[in-house]
Amino acid sequence: MAHKASVADIRAIRSETGAGVMEIKRAIEDAEGDLDKARELLGQRGSQFSAKRAERETREGLVTAYVHPGRPLGALLELNCETDFVARTEDFTTLARDLAMHIAAMAPTRLSDDDDRDPDDDGPALLSQPWFRDGSQTVEQVIQVAVAKLGENIQVGRFSRFEI
Repeated sequence: MAHKASVADIRAIRSETGAGVMEIKRAIEDAEGDLDKARELLGQRGSQFSAKRAERETREGLVTAYVHPGRPLGALLELNCETDFVARTEDFTTLARDLAMHIAAMAPTRLSDDDDRDPDDDGPALLSQPWFRDGSQTVEQVIQVAVAKLGENIQVGRFSRFEI
């Protein structure tokens, strides 16, 4: 017999992950009430969802800047999505601001490990870096969570870090 997901469990996981209520309910039932296993299932399913979305064009988005208070340090970021509707959401603008802050703090020099724009650049890759707010996740995983939550492909376009 499948375990029935309680409203409190669904609410707790939703506040952590932003996943849909039915997805959470199904994950809890599939995990037979084990909330840690349900979170893991949601993460796996989010990655699969993100992979399905990865081929969709990202022609909208925004450019955001972060300047560190009291230091000559900042970052400029282009973050792309599929529609201007998502680009204007609080979740997307917060992700863009946090990514710009991450770039300023963590100084990545290229987007990914297989980024071949500059073959001599062996500096840290943005997507594989530990997330500055929670080192248990990579930047790529944080973006995948946003893809699952917002339902659109999200891609980092370009970024630059400035420091005097």
